[in-house]
Amino acid sequence: MSQRSSESGSETSSRPTPANAIGEERILDAAYELLLAIGMRRMTMADIARHAEVSRATLYRRWPNVQAVVAALMTREWTTALMSAFQPDAADGRTRLVEGVVEVVAHTRVHPLMRKIIELDPEFLTPYLLERRGSSTVAHLALVEEGIKAGQADGSIQGSDPVWLARQIILVALASAVSGPVMASKEEYPKLDEQLRDMLTKYLTP
Repeated sequence: MSQRSSESGSETSSRPTPANAIGEERILDAAYELLLAIGMRRMTMADIARHAEVSRATLYRRWPNVQAVVAALMTREWTTALMSAFQPDAADGRTRLVEGVVEVVAHTRVHPLMRKIIELDPEFLTPYLLERRGSSTVAHLALVEEGIKAGQADGSIQGSDPVWLARQIILVALASAVSGPVMASKEEYPKLDEQLRDMLTKYLTP
């Protein structure tokens, strides 16, 4: 290979990765690590870009600020939890839904991301609790409503409007996930889950 070819290859390999080739997961992983280390309030877009080894321009093309990055991170974390919690081999639709909701709540209650935000930056959650639905809540509602319809189809869930059943389930689940640690010690979390399971089963049974 000629010297020119070698130099050309070297120049090509040293160029920064194009913005559209940088995976979103890499950036969100970096944000996750930073949030656990220093909290959201102290985290800047420059910190995230540096930790993910991307330019700030690349970061700003995807998200306008740290809050938006964290919102995307939370959506990723809880969407993943949702998709793994609802097992297809449950005895019936009600069991699948109830066990799935209880598992997601238990996971959320102790999730490092949630605990760190509540500990250091609780105001981040306020809009999602009091003012508007976030992407995660919308996804939760859709999945629970789908599960309710499946349970109604097999006769294991009562016939009320699935939209309102889903909303009530999300409200109860959210309270148990976020406020559960106020009501119980870690050793008592299984009791919270047991009570939630019993409540949902009785609520949904025809």
